[in-house]
Amino acid sequence: MHLSYELSFTDLSADGLLDARLSDSRFAELAPEYEVYGETPGPAQRRYIRRVVKGVAEHGYELDRYIERYAVGWRFERIPLVAAAIMRLAMYEILYMPDIPNGAAINEAVELAKKYESPDVVRFVNGILGSFVRNEAAESAQPKTAEAPKEPDQ
Repeated sequence: MHLSYELSFTDLSADGLLDARLSDSRFAELAPEYEVYGETPGPAQRRYIRRVVKGVAEHGYELDRYIERYAVGWRFERIPLVAAAIMRLAMYEILYMPDIPNGAAINEAVELAKKYESPDVVRFVNGILGSFVRNEAAESAQPKTAEAPKEPDQ
């Protein structure tokens, strides 16, 4: 999630960001501040992180359009960057990672939001992701495949 967030404001490519942030020295530097950095990721975790970060970078425009579509009454610019990063990550998992159940992606997103956002934003994230899964799954004949996002209602 941290790397998905950082994609919002870095000039680095996804590969450049991953190379810089997945180093043992970077984990050691961040470990005192963030518990999640206490142990460097193993090979399977690194593959997952690389896949998700590259996917979020590649599909960022699409993911943001979905967020915008389901954030009824909110302009995208008003959504906190951390909340947007969390939703991009969950939506990418839902759309492109069939081995991750939709409920697990939403649950993890909500748990992450609880660590970084206010209760109102947590409810907002949960509502958007729930609506996204209900509506996109209902519209898709083949679950877990991405279609071009529809334009937000005017």
